Amino acid sequence: MNDFPDPLAAEEPYPLQRTLGFTIAEWAENYARIELPIADHLMNRYGIPHGGVYATILDTALGFSGSYTGSGDDKRMAMTLSLNVNYLSRPKGKLLICEGRKTGGGRKTFFADGILFDETGERIASASGVFRYRSGS
Repeated sequence: MNDFPDPLAAEEPYPLQRTLGFTIAEWAENYARIELPIADHLMNRYGIPHGGVYATILDTALGFSGSYTGSGDDKRMAMTLSLNVNYLSRPKGKLLICEGRKTGGGRKTFFADGILFDETGERIASASGVFRYRSGS
């Protein structure tokens, strides 16, 4: 699925990624997959992952889906202009999996959709977003 052996080798985990504990499991043209083990520091008062965690990994997967260049030396950065999240269920498993797909766009902006599920297949949330490429990228 990737254009070179390890597309993530040049992408060091950034501070929020390290804090939450998610990994970018797959990254290719128009696609990104994020995985996050469910852990105590992600839980809300009800004992389930906080909805903001779902929104964060959906936002991340959607943004990465439109930012793939195929080269670790040529980073493309994007920022979120709009994000719509629909909460569908709560996880039954122990691993959150988020898939984002770029659905369209142009030179300065792109659109993406995503789904968050767990390893049991339970659909937890979905999202759609609009992203703008950073100037100079």
